[in-house]
Amino acid sequence: MADTHSEARRIGEVIRRARVLQGRSQAEVARGLGYHQSKVSRLENGRGTEDVRVLREVAQVLGIPLHSLGLTGVPEARTDEPETEDMRRRTFLAAAGMAALATPMPSASATHLALVDSLLPGNLPESSGPAVAQTDLKERVTSVRRMFYTCDYVQLVAALPGLVADLRQAVGVAPSSAELSGLLATTYQTAVSLLLKQGEHGNAWLAVGRAMAEAERSGDPVVLASSVRVHAHVLVREKHAAQAVTLVRHTADQLAGAYDQRPPRYLAALGLLLLRGATAASGRGDRSATKDFLAEAKEVARYVNLDQPDSWANFSPTNVALHELSAAVAFGDAGIALEIARPLMRRHIPVPERRAALWVESARAYNQQGRLPDAYQALRIAESCAEQDVRRPAVRELVADLVARDRRRALPELHHFSRQLGVPA
Repeated sequence: MADTHSEARRIGEVIRRARVLQGRSQAEVARGLGYHQSKVSRLENGRGTEDVRVLREVAQVLGIPLHSLGLTGVPEARTDEPETEDMRRRTFLAAAGMAALATPMPSASATHLALVDSLLPGNLPESSGPAVAQTDLKERVTSVRRMFYTCDYVQLVAALPGLVADLRQAVGVAPSSAELSGLLATTYQTAVSLLLKQGEHGNAWLAVGRAMAEAERSGDPVVLASSVRVHAHVLVREKHAAQAVTLVRHTADQLAGAYDQRPPRYLAALGLLLLRGATAASGRGDRSATKDFLAEAKEVARYVNLDQPDSWANFSPTNVALHELSAAVAFGDAGIALEIARPLMRRHIPVPERRAALWVESARAYNQQGRLPDAYQALRIAESCAEQDVRRPAVRELVADLVARDRRRALPELHHFSRQLGVPA
């Protein structure tokens, strides 16, 4: 049942994203379908997606590939066979989940498909060569973490499959090695973060399962906390914010205390976990829990300041402030968000991924205030910080919203920027 609900939400998100990217309102799409707006709202919220016929109509109106709605290979039921149609409707969601996994996106690159293959259960992926020394593997894990923080996603997606293969081979030879399991868990964690950036929630779940399993084998509380953090991240993206808050709270309580006696690596993992809790709490509108998580993170940040792309984990007072900004945006407190952002704009933030986050969140705040020129300029600054990060789906959705609001085309440069990003007109 949980898988069914999750697939329904995924389909709803695909529909919503396609509509937003086209700058169309729910009412406009509903008119094209011949339904009331409430029908489109229910579809986007993951309700009513069991009707194959309606989904096909939505796909046609919004130009969504059938496989994106789990319809690949699912024939349309004949209206003169109601029992068959009813059976297909009842089994559609379960079948759709498998179809989505089995059918790759047509535009997916070979490197992306290789990454997904490396996450699937079964035989070991093809190794990049003979057994690799553990020190070399450790250096490569550090390298892929750096690629993520510098937003070099193209290189990262190419590097991850081979690293996963070599680490899995090494763990197979030495299954009792806690360090190797920890390195493999960290690699899977990085894959989760990358896939979420790319909007690949389903594949992120695969990586989360792998990360949690290897973290438990490692027995390292720091690695386990980091795996819980990415697990909570996926839960938030899948609209399970309440479960994410509970998961983070339970894990953080086990790690809290005696911060002045803990090593930086331990504190960074705890701090990032607390910040994920703040994101989850703000996502569900819980101001009290958000405040508590941020206060705890600030306390941890008194004892650690890892603010470099080469850091094992990027946690610092600056990162806490960035999450305060993000939370304010989530609550719709644009004025407060920009007050938090202004001093950060004058501060040197050495990590490109964090610099880009500052300007993207500022763009969201400007957008909430209807300040489209400022939002556009903030996005251009974000692009100068991390070009690949601005091309991820979440930012493209923001650009699509800005374009849709500029009905009089007062900002031609915004529309040009939108076309550069490949956002549909």
